[in-house]
Amino acid sequence: MKVWLPRDAAARALGADDVAEALLTQARARGIDLTLIRNGSRGMIWLEPLLEIETTAGRIGFGPVTPADIAGILDAPEAHPKALGLVEVLPWMARQTRLTFARCGVIDPLSLADYEAHGGLSGLRRAMGMDGAGIVAEVTESGLRGRGGAGFPTGIKWDTVRKAEADRKYIVCNADEGDSGTFADRMIMEGDPFTLIEGMIIAGLGVGATKGFVYLRSEYPDAIEVMNVAVSIAREAGLLGASVLGTGPAFDMEIRVGAGAYV
Repeated sequence: MKVWLPRDAAARALGADDVAEALLTQARARGIDLTLIRNGSRGMIWLEPLLEIETTAGRIGFGPVTPADIAGILDAPEAHPKALGLVEVLPWMARQTRLTFARCGVIDPLSLADYEAHGGLSGLRRAMGMDGAGIVAEVTESGLRGRGGAGFPTGIKWDTVRKAEADRKYIVCNADEGDSGTFADRMIMEGDPFTLIEGMIIAGLGVGATKGFVYLRSEYPDAIEVMNVAVSIAREAGLLGASVLGTGPAFDMEIRVGAGAYV
C-alpha cells in the first residue's frame, strides 16, 4: 500500500506527524506492507492533514484526518466517513489549471527521480543546448514576469545581468516572503524544491552566473530543511557543482537563513 501524507508546514501544524506515526503503527499491527511518502500540500488546507491512498483508479483522499481515524481507514477505506473520493476530481481541484504548483502534493519532494518523471529537468536539458543569449531571448519572448506586485519582465532583468561585465555573477532568490498572508513560496519550496533549483540553474546559464543563493526566512524551518536536503541531493546527482549534469558550466548554490528582517 502506498500512502501520501503532507509534511508541509500547514499540515504538520494540524497534526500530520501524529497521523504519520499512527499510520505506521497501525500498519505494522496489521501486517500491511506500507510505503509512506511525505509530500507537499495540494493547497486544500481545510482538509489537512489530507491522506491519500494509491488505487488502480487514482489517489483516494481522506481528510481532515486524525490519528483516531487511521484504524478505520486501513480496515475499510471506502466506507470511512472522511473518504473524499479521487483527489484530482474534487471540485476545488478540478476547477484549477495548475502551472507553478503542478507537482505540489503529487510528487515526493525529495525524490529527483519522481521530479524527472513528472517533467522535471526537461527545461534545463533544453537550455543546455542553447547559449545565454538564446535562453534570455526565449524567456523574453515568453512574456514571463516576476510574481511580485511590479510584474517586471523577467527577460529584461536577465538580459541586463547577461550583458553586465563582471568577474563573477550570482543568482539571488528572495524567498523571504515577508508580506503577511502569503505562502506560495513556502509551498513550492516544501512541495517541489527541485523546480526552484532547476530554475536558478537555467537563470545562471542564461546570464553567466556560477553561484546561487536562496535567502530564506528563519520562520520557515520546514522549507529550510527541505531546501537544504534538496540542494545536497542535487549536488550528489551532478545537477549542481563544477559541471552541471557533467557537461555544462559550473553552478552551485546554498541556502542563507535570515533573522526575521523584512526584505
